[in-house]
Amino acid sequence: MAFGLSSIFVITIFAVSFTNLAPVSLVLARKPCRFPAIFNFGDSNSDTGGLSAAFGQAPPPNGFSYFGAPAGRYTDGRLLIDFIAESLGLSYLSAFLDSVGTNFSHGANFATAGSTIRPQNTTLQQSGFSPISLNVQFYEFNDFHARTQVVRKRGGVFEILMPKKEHFSNALYTFDIGQNDLTAGYFSNMSTDDVKAYVPDVLNQFQTIIQASPVGCLPYVMERIPVLAGQIDDYGCASPFNEVAQFFNRGLKKIVEQLRKNLPHAAITYVDVYSVKYSLISQGRKHGFKHPLRTCCGHGGKYNYNKNLGCGAKVNKHGKEVLVGAPCKDPWTYVNWDGVHFTEAANKYIFERIVDGSLSDPPTPLNMACYKN
Repeated sequence: MAFGLSSIFVITIFAVSFTNLAPVSLVLARKPCRFPAIFNFGDSNSDTGGLSAAFGQAPPPNGFSYFGAPAGRYTDGRLLIDFIAESLGLSYLSAFLDSVGTNFSHGANFATAGSTIRPQNTTLQQSGFSPISLNVQFYEFNDFHARTQVVRKRGGVFEILMPKKEHFSNALYTFDIGQNDLTAGYFSNMSTDDVKAYVPDVLNQFQTIIQASPVGCLPYVMERIPVLAGQIDDYGCASPFNEVAQFFNRGLKKIVEQLRKNLPHAAITYVDVYSVKYSLISQGRKHGFKHPLRTCCGHGGKYNYNKNLGCGAKVNKHGKEVLVGAPCKDPWTYVNWDGVHFTEAANKYIFERIVDGSLSDPPTPLNMACYKN
């Protein structure tokens, strides 16, 4: 993706953490960044309404913990990108695909649930993966960039709701995608070796920043793909899938290093979210999460997850609809919301662990990410 050379990039990825620390004097001598806007790209981990606008609203009980109703997010409340916006004093991002009540003055969200880096050769109904892959999101961004400036010239409410031209070069760009590229392979009956073999191709298709998570700890993966007892780690996660995710991230680190050379005027931050998420699951009880692997909103099975009766699912009993995919009463004690996505409480925990920059390379706090080290 060829963004302006003065653009500020924060790349959210999952990989090995970095322990080198920036000199405190340099941080203290600088004023916090004032990002006028955020432009986000990704999948359901950061989708604030894209898939809902295109294929129907995320159903209840999604959104009930914070918004009190469905809000386009596949969780009970806020996402990591929401907490990032809050911390920078910005309103929540409107989805690019949403035409109702949107405000793009402070940025836009191009993420859609189910999105992948590589375009999928299946429909959403067939595979569960979105047709709005990362390259499509980039086309949307390019169109958005040009058209918003034409619309602003109309004045009035159009000028108010569209981003200023200078916002694009001074904005925070975030990328949260890659997890679905790995699971798409597993759900196509590929082995971990097969998936690992195509990881370089996924990385080579894009000269941008992408991410993957500890997919071996997600109920929707562990329930659908057989794993031998010896392949389960001490915390209940499937080691083979997590090893591939870490392999993915090592390749990603090389891309980040190359990007820094290709975009010498851009400030690029590599954030180790993988470690935070794995720590949250492996040491969840220590942090107040009583159920690190079990799903809050679901139905049946070891993890309270059933791919055919998911969160909000209803069945017909004696001529009446009965809710079987009901949410738990204490989502703040769960890491996983619906077998695929994290709860608001888990998202907040992750944000609080990455905002100070201790898991970033360079180790820069989020509000200082506009500076190059």
